[in-house]
Amino acid sequence: MDYGMIGKIEKAKFYAEEREQRVQFQSLQASVLGDNDCTHQVKYDGGQWQCDCNYFGSHQVCSHTMAMERILGNMVEMGVPA
Repeated sequence: MDYGMIGKIEKAKFYAEEREQRVQFQSLQASVLGDNDCTHQVKYDGGQWQCDCNYFGSHQVCSHTMAMERILGNMVEMGVPA
């Protein structure tokens, strides 16, 4: 491994340790396996969550989006039920 790569690895570790200050997601998409082996598509874009489950359609929040918020922590804006 060359010295340049070693420096990049060290910098990546440093960035990861300070992820709350250094990284903010603007958008992402994930598949979340729910109950009954049903997979839901969850999207985050510009501070807004979307999920293809029925509950999200009427409440603008669901267990799938809340799970993603827990996983990502302070790296995304938390949704607030209406």
